[in-house]
Amino acid sequence: MQMVFHVGVHATDGDRLLKTLLNNRSWLLQNRTEVVPPSHHRGLFEEALMSLNGGSSTPEMEQILLDAVLQHDDTQRVVFSSQTFMGAPGRAVGRDGFYPQIGSRVNALANLFPSAKAEFFVAIRNPATLITDVMREFTGGDYRVLMQGREPADLRWRDAIQRLVRHAQGRRIVMWCHEDVPLIWPEIVRLAANMPPDAPLLGALVYMHELLGDAGLAQLRTALGGRDQLSVPQRRKIYGQILADHALPGKLDQAVDLPGWTQELVDEVTTHYRADVAEIACLPGVEFILP
Repeated sequence: MQMVFHVGVHATDGDRLLKTLLNNRSWLLQNRTEVVPPSHHRGLFEEALMSLNGGSSTPEMEQILLDAVLQHDDTQRVVFSSQTFMGAPGRAVGRDGFYPQIGSRVNALANLFPSAKAEFFVAIRNPATLITDVMREFTGGDYRVLMQGREPADLRWRDAIQRLVRHAQGRRIVMWCHEDVPLIWPEIVRLAANMPPDAPLLGALVYMHELLGDAGLAQLRTALGGRDQLSVPQRRKIYGQILADHALPGKLDQAVDLPGWTQELVDEVTTHYRADVAEIACLPGVEFILP
């Protein structure tokens, strides 16, 4: 059995992957894939993780968990999607840096089902905009509390993902940049669900609709119409052209309004982010979805 954990991170895909997969539930069930909403596992997983305290489920405990979350006996692939896998938003930064617990968390999730093949799907995002959005959800204090004494230049994905890879111990890791999602969304969904390119996919335009609105989406459908068997590069080129011409005002930009952050600091963090993405994309064991 394959256990797929979409672990966020915070302020990336939200529940869009979950909703898109549930929209394709009929096809998935026919192909022995179940999507388990967070409401069906959240308290159960938290209790199990606390009980295990870093250890692995026994065969008996693993079977209890499976019986609790699955509705079908012939399921071979299970998809879980929840930002809570990375803890509360305040866990984005710790005294040891950016997402210091990401490695231990994915290892703990894999240990819930030790007999299964675990896969991890992870979106990353420019720390400047990620922290901006996390601050809106953070209830534990002000910006100073969230940053735990770390400087903005310390927010390096390179270090966090290296921890993730070490703790994943050879398990599959699929990653992408949140900024690229509108162009690569169908590929993300198909990889998570193990859907072949020729399978019908409902909800492939969810991000494009958010950025384009109804009128822009109509323009996109017109541009895509009548073009059978478009390749992925061809489709992405059309997406990019329509976004450039028809994106709703302000949808492609985000202001960074954080204490002490200047444009120069945003540029520095962004430069680090781009360098980290280039390094992460080459890491052994990481499947990085590029636009």
